Amino acid sequence: MKRILKSAIALFEAESNDKKVRETVEGFIEEIKIGGDKAVKEISRKLDNWSPESFKLSKSQIIDIIASLPSQVITDIEFAQTQIRNFAQHQKNALVDIEVETLPGVFLGHKNIPVNSVGCYVPGGRYPMVASAHMSVLTAKVAGVKRVIACTPPIKGEIPAATVAAMHMAGADEIYLLGGVQAITAMALGTETIDAVDMIVGPGNAYVAEAKRQLFGKIGIDLLAGP
Repeated sequence: MKRILKSAIALFEAESNDKKVRETVEGFIEEIKIGGDKAVKEISRKLDNWSPESFKLSKSQIIDIIASLPSQVITDIEFAQTQIRNFAQHQKNALVDIEVETLPGVFLGHKNIPVNSVGCYVPGGRYPMVASAHMSVLTAKVAGVKRVIACTPPIKGEIPAATVAAMHMAGADEIYLLGGVQAITAMALGTETIDAVDMIVGPGNAYVAEAKRQLFGKIGIDLLAGP
């Protein structure tokens, strides 16, 4: 028996969807440019039904969230991060600085210098994406980035505890329960309570990918990962 898992859509429909995504993202970015934290909170309330007093988790909140997890989850996170950290360190060690004197008094070379700050987006959706925390926060820390902040959305109004634990254990300096275009824009442009970063990394849905595309140039990005 034939079972269709996914069907193609007509070109005009795809173009219409792309236009809708582009215009929606443009609108949100402009709102946050003008309204800052207030706009971020309003967009988060509308899209995720999430508008806490502060999107940033305090140290005590993070400790309580981690304490709520089964010990096996913590063990699994530790195991995964040990493997990723080890390989990332080997990758970093392979990037060698060079300097050569090509002519008397003329020196050429290159140095591998980490950016000062990175914003890591860890998507939520139906399920937590713990691996994205390992692959973004942890690798940024191994690279030597001084300030690494991480954003992840609530899932159905709940805190994704395993994701928060992975972010913290990977070395995130700041953790925000904030998702979507509002998270990407807040990290890129900065608000009254979130300092802007130099680069944003991490996957997301079509709206997240479009926000990264539109904000590229203002900040650096990894790539346009997403549908």
